[in-house]
Amino acid sequence: MASDTSLLGAAGEHFIMCELLRRGYIAALAPQGVPNTDIVVTDLTGARLCTIQVKSRREVGSDGGWHMGPKHETLVGDRLFYCFVDFGKSPEAWPSVHVVPSAVVAEVLRTSHASWLSTPGKSGRQRKDSNVRRLVPDYSNVYRPNPTPYPKGWLDRYLGAWNLLGLAQNDPIATGD
Repeated sequence: MASDTSLLGAAGEHFIMCELLRRGYIAALAPQGVPNTDIVVTDLTGARLCTIQVKSRREVGSDGGWHMGPKHETLVGDRLFYCFVDFGKSPEAWPSVHVVPSAVVAEVLRTSHASWLSTPGKSGRQRKDSNVRRLVPDYSNVYRPNPTPYPKGWLDRYLGAWNLLGLAQNDPIATGD
């Protein structure tokens, strides 16, 4: 029997596929077990290609973020993007999607996790490293008492930023201009 997490992940992948196809791109799910890629995307001529990793969530929990792992701190590719899908609180809510380059995700996760490790935990104890990373829309708590380079709203510029995929004919990323 499929878990709620697997169903949510599959829903996110299919939602992103739908959005890409609606925009006139060719998109296909990567074969099961392919590392680091959920969807392969190209323009209609096959001249421009990118890969996407999809992370899905429902609007539960307090930080509004997505689960990530240590590998995402170093997973960088010029044509690798993440689509962070938030399905909201109910099936009636329209999902939101943040399209973020892998280099940005890696940098945010790496620096925020290092900051978290360097600050004392409860009772002033040194934090222990773990395999958990979170991509969140506000890292203020992680960097406290210092200012955060990723305050509330830092992720907003990536909301619906499909142009970052560089697949549109008139997109300067795609044409190399």
